[in-house]
Amino acid sequence: MKYRNSALALLAAGAMSVGGMLLAAAPAGAATVSYQATLAPLNGSTGSGTLMLSLDGNQATITEQATGLAATFKNAPYPHVQHIHINGQGACPTPAADKNADGVVNTTEGTPAYGPIGTTLSTSGATTPAAAAVLTIAPMGATINYNRVITLDAATVAAIQANKAVIVVHGLDPTTLSAKAQGEKSDLVPSLPLAATSPVLCGALTIAQTSAVPTGGAATGAGGTSGTEKGGLLILGGSLLAGSAVVLGVRRKFATTSR
Repeated sequence: MKYRNSALALLAAGAMSVGGMLLAAAPAGAATVSYQATLAPLNGSTGSGTLMLSLDGNQATITEQATGLAATFKNAPYPHVQHIHINGQGACPTPAADKNADGVVNTTEGTPAYGPIGTTLSTSGATTPAAAAVLTIAPMGATINYNRVITLDAATVAAIQANKAVIVVHGLDPTTLSAKAQGEKSDLVPSLPLAATSPVLCGALTIAQTSAVPTGGAATGAGGTSGTEKGGLLILGGSLLAGSAVVLGVRRKFATTSR
């Protein structure tokens, strides 16, 4: 009897151990969700680009490549200020947004489509809207290769998750503008020409095709691992049933031989 009880206890412990190992192996929900934007030209630009943003809580890892931009500004590399605009229509403006018919949709005219600035995509230092027009921390030159991890405020995170975030890169080649537009000042920084702060590339942020949709919705920040978890639970259930069957078989064997 003592041997039988010991054997049963050992088998039961083994079944529970297997179950515990399977639970530990089942991955917890991944927190990172990836978003992407295709940067299309605005205002007659010939540039293009792509941006990827991986969001983990309020931490954003941003990778961006863009080409075909204006190369120089006042005999120096052209500073292309860029931002995440939020809480507009979640879209880029059309030429119809040009209210003064100068051939340029300036930043103000485009605001109803993409909304105000939520985050400045600077190369270093501040990322707040207050840094929006600081040229010294903007990507520079005809090509942008941007990589940075930044902390987003709650409004920007919420806008990204609600599909109301748009990437806007600024800085047009002034020689491509109409004579009227070339004579105008920036609507944001009057000391600069209109071309310096007008949009050149624009793209709405959308969830990346390779990013699983979280079970609890985008606002939860949970990764799409529900299928894996269910698989783990099924394996666990099968293992526990198998362990129970072994224990039951041993119990019956001992019951039979003890008669």
